[in-house]
Amino acid sequence: MSLRFIAKDPNSPDGDSPTIWVDESTSDLVIQGWKIDGNTEAACLTTGDVPDHEAVVRVPARMVQALRKACDVAERSEDR
Repeated sequence: MSLRFIAKDPNSPDGDSPTIWVDESTSDLVIQGWKIDGNTEAACLTTGDVPDHEAVVRVPARMVQALRKACDVAERSEDR
């Protein structure tokens, strides 16, 4: 697996997260974000369960540009 780093949250106090990568072999987005709170989890569960092998994370709106870039990279990778 080859992960292409896209961006870290520029406002992260420790520079540790959230972070976005693209898996260049599958074009999947790999996202590190904040754990969600109980109220957010409850709201998410209204549309169905979250399986044990999955997670819901929160990524700040200021990362939208980085997400767009990651989507562009993923789309270009799929075209190869």
